[in-house]
Amino acid sequence: MSTAPTDTGGLPPGRRICVLGDALVAGVGDPRALGWTGRVAARTPEDDDGPTTLFPLGVPGEGTSGLLERWVGEAGRRFAPGADNRVVVGLGSADLEAGLTMARSRLNLANVLDEAMSRGLPVLVVGPVPGLEGARNDDVAELADAFADVCARRAVRYVDCFDPLVHHEQWHADVAAGDGVHPGQAGYGLLAWLVLNGGWRPWLGLPDEG
Repeated sequence: MSTAPTDTGGLPPGRRICVLGDALVAGVGDPRALGWTGRVAARTPEDDDGPTTLFPLGVPGEGTSGLLERWVGEAGRRFAPGADNRVVVGLGSADLEAGLTMARSRLNLANVLDEAMSRGLPVLVVGPVPGLEGARNDDVAELADAFADVCARRAVRYVDCFDPLVHHEQWHADVAAGDGVHPGQAGYGLLAWLVLNGGWRPWLGLPDEG
């Protein structure tokens, strides 16, 4: 597989951001069909050379092994010569159900980041969110800490979504009102706020909003 930029439909180069991850990247459960990616895209200005386009590439239930296997081919098909090509990794907690060791989860993410950096692609990582089960959240917290450490060791910007939401009443109410796993409109709004206020504009080389 290759991430060599290709022409994708004659769009102006602009800024092309591939957002890889699980069902939250796809906005599952959002009645407005925007997810956090759509809300973030709406608040992101155009690049000097053209529009800013976010490509949400979510696979429900995907863990770090699946992400590592597919991201190069998926992203490469959407990049373009002369564009500001970037990658956002939206991590979930599917590794827990898959029975991956913490070491394997760390290594999978490290390999994704190292490969992206070797290709000159700026990367931002969005961490996993808490669920409704307290006991499982202990494991999610450990996984989130591991992901954050992998990013810190590589100076990759990491957006923590676990600590701000684990005791957030609106988040829990929104998830509980749906399928018990995915948030609705309010929850995706919270996620978008965390991303936008977690260094999104500086990562894009933009000044903070006044």
